[in-house]
Amino acid sequence: MTLRARYAAGSLLSIRDLSVEDVSNILSLTARLSTMSATERAAILTGRRVALLFYESSTRTRTSFELAAKSLGATTTLVSDKSSSIEKGESLKDTGLTLRALGAEAIILRHSNSGAPFVLARETGLPVLNAGDGMHEHPSQALLDLRTMLTRLKGTDGAKHVDASTLKGVTVVITGDILHSRVARSNAMLLPRLGARVILCGPEKLLPEEALGLNAGIEIERNFDKALQQAQVAMMLRIQRERLAGLELDLNDYIASYQLNSERLKTSAPQALVLHPGPMIRGLEIEGEVADSPQSAIEEQVAHGLAVRSALLVRALGKSVTV
Repeated sequence: MTLRARYAAGSLLSIRDLSVEDVSNILSLTARLSTMSATERAAILTGRRVALLFYESSTRTRTSFELAAKSLGATTTLVSDKSSSIEKGESLKDTGLTLRALGAEAIILRHSNSGAPFVLARETGLPVLNAGDGMHEHPSQALLDLRTMLTRLKGTDGAKHVDASTLKGVTVVITGDILHSRVARSNAMLLPRLGARVILCGPEKLLPEEALGLNAGIEIERNFDKALQQAQVAMMLRIQRERLAGLELDLNDYIASYQLNSERLKTSAPQALVLHPGPMIRGLEIEGEVADSPQSAIEEQVAHGLAVRSALLVRALGKSVTV
């Protein structure tokens, strides 16, 4: 029995659950929704109820999912660990069952524990969208990153068919705290299946050799300048200080070796597309001038997040959309 067969149709728990055809269909749906008027979109999920269950702080993901649901006409409710019975020790299972009893038809979950979305989907039987689970995955981020790359590098928003050769010839360098990054994991699991070459870059403390096991064809390059010289896309990640758990890291050394600054970008990757999933720490992993440069698509990633998450909500609630 496949993973998708065990959980409610429309759930997105891991990027591995999606076939290349699924990815293509999601991007095509995203493109179709983007061509519709606000009035047309607002009628798609009228009367449907979506719960946002967030055990960790979030700006981009939570807001984009909430705005996406509302733009489609759905009613939303936000439950956080700081303003609910979660703070009193209620289990994830019981919180999920409570939301289901109150009429929630889909749940968007961010949780500090890897695997939590699988538990919630199993216990509630509802479609669950993984908005980030521990150090495991962030599948919707990988999809919006893909759409950003397609738009900037290929001149397409994904409306055309996406297949195993769509990103052939594109090298994506992901640099920073790979060890703790669910964004890096989901991208490393997705992009090579579409033909991309993925190079992971960072110091050994933040990038263990085990990362090579994420997908066939993943490479590790410790020298950032050497990696950048091969990049069409440079994706920067912040240092997740909240997850370092005693790891000693010399930030001055890290900045000297791995910060994407204007001089390094000009010298090693003058044409590369710059991405960052956020939150961004200017002056640490990326220089402010680079983040605001024409090569940067960081704000575009946020906009694509709203579009992609709209499609994921439509898919989760089983709504057919035609234009």
